[in-house]
Amino acid sequence: MLAVDRVCIRYEQKQVIKDFSFQVADGEIVSIIGPNGSGKSTLLKSIARMHPYDKGQITLNNTNMKAMSSKEIAKKLCMLSQRNQAPNDITVENLVSYGRYPHKKWFERLNDDDMQIVHWALEKTHLSHYKDRPISALSGGESQRAWIAMALAQRPQILLLDEPTTYLDISHQHEVLQLVRELNQEMDMTVVMVLHDLNQAAAYSDKIVVIQEGCCKCIGNPKEVMTTCMIRDVYKMESEVEYVAWDQAPRIHLVSAVK
Repeated sequence: MLAVDRVCIRYEQKQVIKDFSFQVADGEIVSIIGPNGSGKSTLLKSIARMHPYDKGQITLNNTNMKAMSSKEIAKKLCMLSQRNQAPNDITVENLVSYGRYPHKKWFERLNDDDMQIVHWALEKTHLSHYKDRPISALSGGESQRAWIAMALAQRPQILLLDEPTTYLDISHQHEVLQLVRELNQEMDMTVVMVLHDLNQAAAYSDKIVVIQEGCCKCIGNPKEVMTTCMIRDVYKMESEVEYVAWDQAPRIHLVSAVK
């Protein structure tokens, strides 16, 4: 579905992503992990066409994304950043309705079909009873769900999430990631997200892509990627990786910095 092929990305004169390649299959949840400053968010922004890349190619359904219009991409792909801003007085329903505009002509109004999709997105994100509340009145987890609902209203094939759990407490982090998994399982929605927490990446991902200094360190399922050697090499931390019979995902316990 989505292929990143030998992509190189620069900020001014500095190359931040170097000859990077990976693929995302239809219906997968893929997490991109790596230390701060390794290029995770930059790579995601380039996939969303929010930042240009110098070399290589990114294709969506075998079509070079550079050849696609912004409107065409918006119908297939949606990205949510770490922090999303909206006027304080905008209601949840109004925010979610913005997800329909990629499907409308200039100045064309939303019709009954559009509003049915908006209400469906609110229901999927468990926000129907909050639809008339202003965004400013929501908790962090509720607000993040509202933005995800807006993305759902676009009916994208791929959802890109840049650190969706940042600034949230533990319970809201769990709430948002559970919602992501629910959307993936019930709607076969493909998800690519940047995560900091190694245990969250292990628990919620089909595939993990590890970035180190702009290069692809390794790619694989959580059991293949989450090793003490990878964590030592990439994060400079000694760790213990635990497996329990009733849980598919490995559990990572950070022990100490590498001496």
